[in-house]
Amino acid sequence: MKFTEEHEWLREEDGVIVVGITEHASEQLGDVVFVELPEVGSEVTKDDEICVIESVKAASDILAPLDGEIVEVNDAIVDDPGKVNEDPLGDAWFFKIKPAEPGQMDDYMSEAEYKTFIG
Repeated sequence: MKFTEEHEWLREEDGVIVVGITEHASEQLGDVVFVELPEVGSEVTKDDEICVIESVKAASDILAPLDGEIVEVNDAIVDDPGKVNEDPLGDAWFFKIKPAEPGQMDDYMSEAEYKTFIG
């Protein structure tokens, strides 16, 4: 897994990158009550705002971590946003992206680097 400074995690699965938010992010947000996901098939550019998360404390955007195409979204978290708090590193992934340039993942932190970052 790789981690961004915006508290997203990225995991490669068969050439597709699965993206979610970290446990740290879900704790900071508090109880998640609403999630809006990007459209499947949409082309995104790194740092585009592509998702919205609302919690009892705040609203946040998820930025596209890579250039590419959204190939799948997790409708389960739209139907039950609380899953984001229950299993942020597992079942509560947000979307899958087919990267235009897989090398962009190299720019992100390892788990050890992320733990130091949130320190």
